[in-house]
Amino acid sequence: MPRYGLDRELRLIQDETLILGSMVEQAMLNSIDALRRRDAIAAQEVIADDHRINDKRYAIENRILILFATHAPLAHDMRVLAATLEVTTEIERIGDYAKGIAKVAVKLADDETPIPMREIQTMADIAVSMLHRALGAFVSEDLVSAHALPAEDDKVDELYNLIYKRIIQTMVNNPSGIEHSNQVLWVIHNLERTADRVTNICERIVYMVTGELMELESSEEDATE
Repeated sequence: MPRYGLDRELRLIQDETLILGSMVEQAMLNSIDALRRRDAIAAQEVIADDHRINDKRYAIENRILILFATHAPLAHDMRVLAATLEVTTEIERIGDYAKGIAKVAVKLADDETPIPMREIQTMADIAVSMLHRALGAFVSEDLVSAHALPAEDDKVDELYNLIYKRIIQTMVNNPSGIEHSNQVLWVIHNLERTADRVTNICERIVYMVTGELMELESSEEDATE
């Protein structure tokens, strides 16, 4: 394949990766909105649409594998393709978290027990914003953003710990509501893991640009070492 052909394929793969990321961002926001509104129908739509996310990921992977087989890319091109394989996997897993939250929304649709939606919404907004900016950094090969974004995971962790402690206290005070509390714990777990997956994406950006595999840590983790 001539150089211009490879460049064209790389751009197409990047574009498809951004589309995949956009699909997952929307799925996460929709699942949180369905939970807030106790809307089982909207939640079921998120669950049903998950196959589109999976299909998009597999299509990107197939395109990458074809490029490996037909062009045998070297150096930076190979790192871009290898990193993209990892990034699409991380994005798809975030899509699974959105589907998991949607399943909780279905279960709690008829449950009038209060949910700490303000904090959950904030967690989701931060995590989705992190994902959006990480994908922008991936396309632009922005090392500064790749190194800076993981620090924002601290905000998600703080909210997770706040809600977790509150829910545990609720369980102690009201054992009959344990199942409801467990479902809310599952929501915040998925949001916390979403931010962690974004950190993994940032690590792949660093590898793609520099060839260096390194673990990026939040400022909170640095402080505890």
